[in-house]
Amino acid sequence: MGIMKDMLAEALAPPPPREYRGANWEGLKTLYLREVRRFWKVGTQTLLAPVVTALLYMMVFVVAVRGARPPIEGVPFAAFIAPGLIMMQVLANAFSNSSSSLLQAKMNGLMSDFLTPPLSPTEQVAAFALGAATRGIVVGAVTALAVLPFASLHIVHLWAVIYFGLGASLIMGLLGIMAAIWSVKFDHIAAVSNFIIMPMTFLSGTFYLVSSLPEPFRTASKFNPFFYLIAGFRYGFIAQADGSILVGVISTAVLTAVLWAVCHWMFASGYRLKT
Repeated sequence: MGIMKDMLAEALAPPPPREYRGANWEGLKTLYLREVRRFWKVGTQTLLAPVVTALLYMMVFVVAVRGARPPIEGVPFAAFIAPGLIMMQVLANAFSNSSSSLLQAKMNGLMSDFLTPPLSPTEQVAAFALGAATRGIVVGAVTALAVLPFASLHIVHLWAVIYFGLGASLIMGLLGIMAAIWSVKFDHIAAVSNFIIMPMTFLSGTFYLVSSLPEPFRTASKFNPFFYLIAGFRYGFIAQADGSILVGVISTAVLTAVLWAVCHWMFASGYRLKT
């Protein structure tokens, strides 16, 4: 009789949260497409606005001071700053995509929509990070097309453009995940963006050569990971780098792996996700 009760209880018990092995590719694809469609529906805000911002920078730094800016290391000033402006938009939009998506879900009490489906922490991190990277890359491509009339851009090292562009998108997507999970209100995200992301971006050699800075600012800039992202991305267009490309390749890979591990831990442990 006891055996029958045990068998009946086992038959009526709800299935475990995940009872299959391997990757849930369909769930990963669904969450990824949700992130992509989310920013695609408001293309005026997510795609057009960054392009307008980049064009305004080009107007100020190139058109308005035409002839007043000498070439930098033999490279026309417009061609020098254009890759930096493209990377700025990549960094900002990748961060904005993942951070806004997760924080809005938290504030609206919708985190269960992400936590209850049979998705592992790896799949959740991958979907949000890849969705953010997609927005960063798309915005970067559109920005590049927009600045072409002002700067003659030619890809010299395609691998550098792809590696550092994709690396920057993933890094900022992962940072956005971390910031959103850590934040408890929108002011926290704004603080991270205004006091950490933006200063690090502007002080990374976007508009100038870091090697021309006086000490200790020159040395301090070498510890800014954004410096290597922008320098490596610019190297793909002008074949010149303000820093070590090898250090940039290694630091980008290491930083991506570290941030991925932290995001995985956040989802696996439920850090500030289940409260």
